[in-house]
Amino acid sequence: MQVILDLCLVPLGVGVSVSKYVTECHKVLLETGLEHKLHAYGTNIEGDWDEVMAAVKLCHERVHAMGAPRITTTIKLGTRTDRGQTMDDKIASVEKQLAQ
Repeated sequence: MQVILDLCLVPLGVGVSVSKYVTECHKVLLETGLEHKLHAYGTNIEGDWDEVMAAVKLCHERVHAMGAPRITTTIKLGTRTDRGQTMDDKIASVEKQLAQ
């Protein structure tokens, strides 16, 4: 099953700046080859359900390995079975309506 997932992973107990942890998670996503887009408060990821969830787990493992004692993660996700749809498709649909 294909999924589009919005991931916001926040390490706790590491101070105010979390950019090095976000960078590590981004490296995980690059390694997986999954389509993803970083935004100001998280990352959108699309792909096969099991592969995306495995990437989220690996992000947790890597961030813990960096010394974060706790992580809180917010996930929003969507699936559909009536047709295929990518992140770019969803954005293009809104942009098309804005242009009218």
